[in-house]
Amino acid sequence: MKFIKHKNIMIRTALIAVLAITLQSCFVAKNYDRPEFEETEHLFRTDSLPTDSVSMAEVSWKEIFTDQYLVGYIEKGLQNNIDIRVAIQQMNAAQAYLKQGKSGYFPTLSAGATVTHQNLSKNSQFGSFFNGSIDQYELSGDLSWEADIWGKIRSNKRASEASYLQSVAAHKAVKTALVSQIAATYYTLLSLDEQLRITEQTVATRKQSVETIKALKEAGQQNQVAVDQTTAQLYSAQALVIDLKNSIFQAENTLAILLGETPQGYERASLADEKINTELKIGVPTSLLRNRPDVMAAEYGLINSFELTNVAKSNFYPSLTLTANSGLQSLTFDNWFSGSSFFATLVGGLTQPIFNQRQIKTQYEVAQAQQEQSLLNFKQTLLTAGKEVSEALYTYDAEVEKYEYLDLQVQALQNAETNSEELLDNGYATYLDLLTARESRLSAELNLIDSKLQQLLAVVNLYEALGGGWQ
Repeated sequence: MKFIKHKNIMIRTALIAVLAITLQSCFVAKNYDRPEFEETEHLFRTDSLPTDSVSMAEVSWKEIFTDQYLVGYIEKGLQNNIDIRVAIQQMNAAQAYLKQGKSGYFPTLSAGATVTHQNLSKNSQFGSFFNGSIDQYELSGDLSWEADIWGKIRSNKRASEASYLQSVAAHKAVKTALVSQIAATYYTLLSLDEQLRITEQTVATRKQSVETIKALKEAGQQNQVAVDQTTAQLYSAQALVIDLKNSIFQAENTLAILLGETPQGYERASLADEKINTELKIGVPTSLLRNRPDVMAAEYGLINSFELTNVAKSNFYPSLTLTANSGLQSLTFDNWFSGSSFFATLVGGLTQPIFNQRQIKTQYEVAQAQQEQSLLNFKQTLLTAGKEVSEALYTYDAEVEKYEYLDLQVQALQNAETNSEELLDNGYATYLDLLTARESRLSAELNLIDSKLQQLLAVVNLYEALGGGWQ
């Protein structure tokens, strides 16, 4: 009889399991399809439409930047930067939720052991029968499993996967931004060094000019106005030296923060030695989807919202749950582990929500609204990426063209200064003409240095805008 009873239980269990597996094919959940935006076809505002799918973002930053000082600082920053370390911890937390999401298909199992002593009224029905007290010993296990009929568990799993990948993309975005910030700060330091060098040379030249003009005044060839103007130009250059040194000090402190270090000075090369030999390939607009971390993160956010909408929708439908409870139970310790103490319960049931104060419908409507927000955020992120790429590329081309004119301007002002000196020596020009030529030359030389810096920064910005730096 016991064998037949156990056999019937096994048959019923198998039937319920087969029914559950069969119903799992009735998915309510939809599969995610990447949305198509018409705007992406003209995402890069450039006359030379890209035809090559290869982007410079796919090139490692170690190949983009050849300055060994800069390479060393970027490596140090990627190891020590505080933002990087915070992003890693966020990624670890998301990974923990991912592991939890993957366990959704497994049943829950718990076990427990209890010893109960109960004093009963001797005048009661059970108290008189059990002589006033009951001792019960129980060792049991509880198992519960929900069949994924409508794809709820699958969608939860995919949502957690998307959330994890979003944190990975966020970590990549921090790396991309950090590489860009370190390079930009380093190039700014080189530019300030070069401007300081030019200005200090100008200070030395103007000191000599002050001595010369004072001697000419004593000889009666110049007046006090010329002396005052020359001295004022010297003071202006000396004040500029102080400003430049202050800017260098602040830039070095900024670099220290990016490297996760205390403020200090840093060794570096010269601006004249800086060259970026990598061809500026922007690739097709869709390359941003696989290279730019914030675009990837935005899409994973959309996937997460999409799958959570599937979960919210599945709550409208009935859930099939199998529960089992089994163990050993006895009123005496001696018989606790005997075969007669065994008990088992198996329950299979469908639960259909009917009225729950509109909670399920509200959750579904909220999930839909959040999915639409994620879609709009994805689109906005993609459009912003296209804007940044086109602006960086246009700025680089503009600065290259501008540099040629500024270089010609410096040459012309150098000639003007030389000619002014000759004309002054021969009595055909005033000392004011020479002072004006000198002031204009210094300004033009500083602008030329700044233009070189803007070229380098434009390349850095383009590299970041395309999603480079995390590879």
